[in-house]
Amino acid sequence: MTVIAIDQDLCTGCQECVKVCPNLAIEGVPHKPQTLVEEKCVMCGQCVQKCKSYVSVAEHGFGAYEKVRKARGLPPTVTEPLFAAYNVCHLDEVLKALDDPKVETWVQSAPAVRVGIAEDFGAPLGTLAAGKLAAALRRIGFNKVYDVNYAADVTIMEEGSELIDRVTNKGLLPMFTSCCPAWVKYMELNYPELRHHLSTTKSPQQIQGALVKTYGAKNQKTDPKKIYSVSIMPCTCKQFESSRPEMADSGHRDVDVVITTRELAYLIKLKGIDFLNLPEEKFDLPMGDYTGAAEIFGVTGGVMEAALRTGYELITGKPIPSVDITAVRGPEGYREADIQVGDLTLKVGIVTGLKNVKPVLEALKAGKLDRHFVEVMTCPEGCVTGGGQPKLIVDKDFESAYKSRTDATYVHDKELPIRKSHENPSVKKLYETFLKKPLGEESHKLLHTTYCGDPKHGHGH
Repeated sequence: MTVIAIDQDLCTGCQECVKVCPNLAIEGVPHKPQTLVEEKCVMCGQCVQKCKSYVSVAEHGFGAYEKVRKARGLPPTVTEPLFAAYNVCHLDEVLKALDDPKVETWVQSAPAVRVGIAEDFGAPLGTLAAGKLAAALRRIGFNKVYDVNYAADVTIMEEGSELIDRVTNKGLLPMFTSCCPAWVKYMELNYPELRHHLSTTKSPQQIQGALVKTYGAKNQKTDPKKIYSVSIMPCTCKQFESSRPEMADSGHRDVDVVITTRELAYLIKLKGIDFLNLPEEKFDLPMGDYTGAAEIFGVTGGVMEAALRTGYELITGKPIPSVDITAVRGPEGYREADIQVGDLTLKVGIVTGLKNVKPVLEALKAGKLDRHFVEVMTCPEGCVTGGGQPKLIVDKDFESAYKSRTDATYVHDKELPIRKSHENPSVKKLYETFLKKPLGEESHKLLHTTYCGDPKHGHGH
């Protein structure tokens, strides 16, 4: 499926996209339109963020602008410049579902969305807007307003248990995180022989999708066939992930459609909602209940830190001495840390920016990667810097935006009353009443998958 495209009529060949493409999927010569090689594209959308060639009403006239806007299926309220590199928009599908009285629209948003969305309404970079986000989604007309952070806490229960199982039972190590679909696709394209090192735990988005149409439907006494599940992501690759053939373990398509943070801003403006003046509201329970550990999934090192906060207690039976594990935090690149967990020295690695993963995988192939657990994020500093986040026009804003969004994420983590995934009361109830235990039969069926190594056909059980 086409997720990222380059408009040949708009591209001026500045090659900003070529510089950031982690899999060399963009080809061309300077000052000529560039070509995207879909077979090599991991759909991270960093080219979309960096693109400098555009059409605007002010410079090119209303007719030229309208032609591009309509071709991309964007709402008539969109007036901003439209760039040559773009992600395919799915707002029409969402609007159709919202207008259908026979459909229950259930929405969930990712942790990075709440530190990006307000920027598109003139708020300072990195403004934390969790409460206004929930309020906006209700006013758009969604029947249930949930949070992917809930599923991030579930992810930690499954992935943390999986890691402990591999470490204690001499399973395949190191285990790599699998919540970033662009990274998974990169692995499938370039190192399919190493795919079994990926965690079998699905991403929070896909865990939430599977639970929405099973546990959620049962809780709300709703026929899952009537549920249209909408996911809001900072990531352009998540639509691809949701469409993979095996992502239907609920017996239905687990996530029906994905829109980006930018597209949510279009939708809010189309509905005439005054975002910055909305009241602060909570997400719906139970699948809107989340901890600080879930919130930090949006930044580099966050999945690792969340896993360690819970893994420490699962291994030792004691609370971790400090929930702030600063050793795994850091900038773009590759870093390692050794974390003492009882008698075990857990050796971890963190990759951020997909261009930095190749030496790590080559070390693994050579038998020289002495790590138990490795987190990989495709985008420069994690999901807060995703290809679907608000577009940054001026280069000097990138560093400031990255820092502000990251800082806001850690602030939200600290202000939440519970900061460890296994202490989330709604997640505890999920296991008590539905899943029974991490890595159990129901968890395995709904929340885990394996990788076939064929990026055209996706994963397979």
